[in-house]
Amino acid sequence: MNTRTAPLPPSRPGATRAARDQSRAPYAEALVAQAGRDWLRLNVPGHAADPGSALADQFGARVTDLDFPPLLDGLDLGPDSPLEEALALAAEAWGARRTWFLTNGASQGNQIASMVAPALGRTLVVQRSVHSSVVDGLVLSGLDAVFVQPSVDPVQGIAHGVTAGDVAEALRRTPDAAAVYVVSPSYFGAVADVRAIADAAHAAGVPLIVDEAWGSHFGFHPALPAGALALGADLVTSSTHKLAGSLTQSAMLHLADGPFADRLEPLVDRCFRLVQSTSASALLTASLDIARRALVAGTDRITGSIGAADSVRGAIRARGRFGVVGDRFHRFPDITATDPLRIAVDTRAGGITGHEARRSLVREHRVMVEVSTDSALVAVLGAGSAPDTGRFVEALHRLPSPLNASDGPRPQPLSLPRPGPARLTAREAFLSPARVVPAAAAVGMVSADTLAAYPPGIPNVLPGEVITVETVDFLRRSAAAPGGHVRGALDAAVSRLRVVAP
Repeated sequence: MNTRTAPLPPSRPGATRAARDQSRAPYAEALVAQAGRDWLRLNVPGHAADPGSALADQFGARVTDLDFPPLLDGLDLGPDSPLEEALALAAEAWGARRTWFLTNGASQGNQIASMVAPALGRTLVVQRSVHSSVVDGLVLSGLDAVFVQPSVDPVQGIAHGVTAGDVAEALRRTPDAAAVYVVSPSYFGAVADVRAIADAAHAAGVPLIVDEAWGSHFGFHPALPAGALALGADLVTSSTHKLAGSLTQSAMLHLADGPFADRLEPLVDRCFRLVQSTSASALLTASLDIARRALVAGTDRITGSIGAADSVRGAIRARGRFGVVGDRFHRFPDITATDPLRIAVDTRAGGITGHEARRSLVREHRVMVEVSTDSALVAVLGAGSAPDTGRFVEALHRLPSPLNASDGPRPQPLSLPRPGPARLTAREAFLSPARVVPAAAAVGMVSADTLAAYPPGIPNVLPGEVITVETVDFLRRSAAAPGGHVRGALDAAVSRLRVVAP
């Protein structure tokens, strides 16, 4: 769908003078020009850019004016179209051989990558703490999986990454490996040794796929970690809307110009067409184009964002009530760097659970954060954004301390449950006859569903895995926490589970 371009040198995206004019946003510019013409729109979408439509009345006519369908001359069609140029600019900016724009989030990219893998082997060597969309991809692809367990911080109850040594050991046990699939960075900003993991994968003759959903901004500033493509990854999912500034639900998939590119490119393109909407949003696509331009030109603004995040961490340390989760990262051999735009706060140290802190920040202070767990919360700053971080620091330190109350024992933090053994592949379990049983009765049975305490959406039980007592307890306690939610659950309380029928 887009043209092949030469990658940048393997250092940082945008680090050298680009062959193309990265100051332009050709698709976004063409979309604005299209909206500025006097159209009689007798096609979809049904609002027809009518200034009297309900959408225009609620959101303003500018939104509906820019909402065009795909496959239009002057926007999407032809080898020299604005869309093709925008895709080529994105590939060059991230140092990719080819880039695809996604309008169903990084989840779509993870599904594409999982669907490609069966052409390369029968088993995916995959980090166990991947996003649930990777597991969805296993259901779609039918691949077997060998899981590599991440390191876990027992104090915080959070998973980090995997080591190259553990990946190499898993590959030695998997002669029919198709690819290695890892996550970097984590929800808490922990960055894995992608270079070493790529070397381990390539030594075994398989590509490395990286879910870099939280690292789409990596490589665009000297103080940011290098991106996975520059470190040897072969296929990278980039959730551009997260910290790179595009609209929610927009993302990219990048293919490296590496040893597997010739084989992967046509497969990725075909799988992309399987799962891409035929009504891709022009607004989402344009936002990807604009976000790329802003990252390339945004060094000074990113400097400000990093400085603001550093100031927040410094203020938290100075006040002494809460802790900074990243201050413990040096204890874990799988962590080689930290995303400076992630502010992970140990709230239990300050006498309040992360879930309670998040709810109180929203309800009483109108402050939103990204992720909460039983022990922590994570705030993020977009690359180039300049929010009022002082307001966050003050609101955080005005939170109550219910865990330090004298009326009763202090509740113990939730620990991540160890996954049960796998009895079936994800696809086999998902498609098998199933029945619904009370949660307590499901212990020892094989799950038919993916269940993940959300956020952050890392599956606690997979289709095909045996359900354990610890998992049931964790999911039910997570669901009962303020703002708690379990993705994939049959009911809000996780009182029932779907299991594979005997």
